Amino acid sequence: MTIILHDLVGTDPDRPFSPHCWKAAMALAHKGLPFERTNVCFTKVPEVEGGVSKTVPVIRDGSQVVADSFLIAAYLEETYPDRPSLFGGDGGQAMARFVESWTQSVLHAALGVIALKDIHDILAPEDQAYFRTSREARMGRTLEQVTERRDAEIEGFSGKLTPLRVMLKSQPWIGGSSPLFADYIVFGALQWARVTSSAKLLEEGDAVTDWFNRCLDLHDGLGRKVPAAG
Repeated sequence: MTIILHDLVGTDPDRPFSPHCWKAAMALAHKGLPFERTNVCFTKVPEVEGGVSKTVPVIRDGSQVVADSFLIAAYLEETYPDRPSLFGGDGGQAMARFVESWTQSVLHAALGVIALKDIHDILAPEDQAYFRTSREARMGRTLEQVTERRDAEIEGFSGKLTPLRVMLKSQPWIGGSSPLFADYIVFGALQWARVTSSAKLLEEGDAVTDWFNRCLDLHDGLGRKVPAAG
């Protein structure tokens, strides 16, 4: 049975961009589970699966509906234990929680500024209005005021990747010898920026760039099938 992944898109249905939805997509592919993406725009999220969640991703696996990328990964791990592990045990799941916290508090905080206006511009008018209102309320500033920090965030972004860069000197993946869900968490953040923004955040020859390219090639090039923003 094909699993349904409700995925966030803008005006182009072939360019899903949510970092959390990318985490779920990579987790499904890691498990080797067939899945189908359904396109959801911001203003239609409350209609997904009867309003089960205020955000996507949401998956439907037969009669089971699960929201939140980490809970989706945990569900897949428990439901399909015979398929490749996403965590490599309880310790790996706990580690992934730390990676998620670091990614969202450090990387997402910067990328939310860098890609803010780019995301707004790829949305349909009704979604642009929602996005502007919700983000300005959250940030306490207009999109334009937030974007004034964009150049500074781009300049400082490489430094935020230092923990990952140092770790990659001793192992090829966050998961060790092979990728785990922790890798997909960080990948989702960088893929979010890659798909929405033309900002150059990764340098050729950097260990993080090499790791990200390996992630793009995983699962028959699932991530690379969506071209980078022009």
